Amino acid sequence: MLLSEAWNTYEANKRIEGFSPYTLKAYGIQARLLTRYFNDSNIITLNTHNLKDFLAKTGKNLKPSSLAHRIRFMKSLFRWCHEEGHISFNPDAKIKEPKAE
Repeated sequence: MLLSEAWNTYEANKRIEGFSPYTLKAYGIQARLLTRYFNDSNIITLNTHNLKDFLAKTGKNLKPSSLAHRIRFMKSLFRWCHEEGHISFNPDAKIKEPKAE
């Protein structure tokens, strides 16, 4: 499953669960950044190292709160993909949010 497909399926599921349109819009921005960075790769090819590299390169000019939002989105997406059986392990499980300001 490509990252873009995973996002579309995840978003539809979260709409059904009643997530706020504002949350989904903010998550959509994060999904586009992730998809663009990895050239819409297959989600099974991503690992913890790839995701940490993404966060280090794209988050160097972000406030800790903005970086934490990006990480929360990724954790939610990859946890959902794992629970739904799209990936055999959660590559984001060991990534931690930065300390609050």
